[in-house]
Amino acid sequence: MTGVVERLRAAGMSERESNAKGALFARCAEALTHTGLPEPFACFVPGRIEVLGKHTDYAGGRSLLCAMERGFAVMATPRDDARVRVVDTQGGTVRELAFAPDARAERGDWSNYVATVIRSLTRNFPEARRGADIAFASDLPASSGMSSSSAMVIAMFLALDAVNDLTSGAAFQNVITSREALAGYLGAVENGRSYGPLVGDTGVGTLGGSQDQTAILCCRAGVLSQYAFCPVRAEGEIPVPSSLTFVVAYSGVAASKTSNALHQYNEAALAVSEILSEWNAANGRNDAALADAIASAPEAPSRIRALIGNSQSAAFTPQRLLDRLEQFVTESYEVIPLAVAAFARNDMIALGGLVARSQRGVETLLGNQVPETIGLVRLAREHGAHASSAFGAGFGGSVWALVPADRADAFTVEWRAAYGTEFPDAAQRSEFFATVPGPGAVRLTGPHVSHLLHGVLS
Repeated sequence: MTGVVERLRAAGMSERESNAKGALFARCAEALTHTGLPEPFACFVPGRIEVLGKHTDYAGGRSLLCAMERGFAVMATPRDDARVRVVDTQGGTVRELAFAPDARAERGDWSNYVATVIRSLTRNFPEARRGADIAFASDLPASSGMSSSSAMVIAMFLALDAVNDLTSGAAFQNVITSREALAGYLGAVENGRSYGPLVGDTGVGTLGGSQDQTAILCCRAGVLSQYAFCPVRAEGEIPVPSSLTFVVAYSGVAASKTSNALHQYNEAALAVSEILSEWNAANGRNDAALADAIASAPEAPSRIRALIGNSQSAAFTPQRLLDRLEQFVTESYEVIPLAVAAFARNDMIALGGLVARSQRGVETLLGNQVPETIGLVRLAREHGAHASSAFGAGFGGSVWALVPADRADAFTVEWRAAYGTEFPDAAQRSEFFATVPGPGAVRLTGPHVSHLLHGVLS
């Protein structure tokens, strides 16, 4: 796996993490030895840190993002039939599905993500019919809010593209013309929406946007990237100095998206849809996203507040809609621009205050935090983090802390110990690690080796 490690380093991944990935790829290679093919397709698909931008993407807002240095090692070889066989090399489980529009898997099982990708690709690109043997290994904690589900969807797309060459076809190139467009498409695949003429399917059950896919595909090593959504568009980058690093803590409370947890997650998106629907109905408009409604006139935000303050919605109270609007507006239009400016001038005091404001918004307005994530944020600041915030879907998941790089190891020990004292049960399942902003998805083998992947990404 020497070549894989070297290519990860060339893409901007740190030496420590590049070396660690060698073992993951070795597992994948071993799982595919039965294929007898000399060089399988290989790629690395990272998780992501949502630095700021909580539940803003599907409303057309903005986010500040980076890829992390943990994620999925994936290898694939083509088959001679229309079957997709996927091996989880760590769990030891194997799933085999038909590479067909009616592919199905049990909801709650990881193969549901595989089936979702298969259904969309075979319907959107009917010429794709070649199956694959795929193996993956991950060093991301599952259901942690670090986008393991979106990383899985992207990994399956990249593997199936590698054996079917989807990105070279006219049907693909006529619609998906950039990395950002690919992120938007794969966000639609995951959430069951159509993307232009590419018709949607049932998705995986979430009503999210394309923030995760954008970070995973488009972010670059060493920088924070600012994006806006609906559609995905880049707004700028901020270099992260080597004197700073992120320490990430998975709380040990799974950010599950099944059953009641899925309903809680989707409630925030449904509230945005209700606000937008009431605005469009009252004004005879057809705005596609809440951000479009806000941008329609200088007085639009106050008009929206007045409208939903008298809402007769059967699903939401007026206060719930007002809270949801306030969190979105504050995060997208106030906190993020000010935080980017503070980061650019290295004003860690101002940055810490703005991130704390964002965190208060999700605690009191969005209402998607649990005691463990709230506690992790507080403990991080008490132990010297410049800034700290929960991130991801909510109702569990993870917290990031920005700390001096030369204190990262000591800070991690202190933070973990403090969390273990305050939340001993959850701490048994928690995980703490340091990461710098890493490269987005990296294609590692094949004729199009590039840190920008293949096809539209080359």
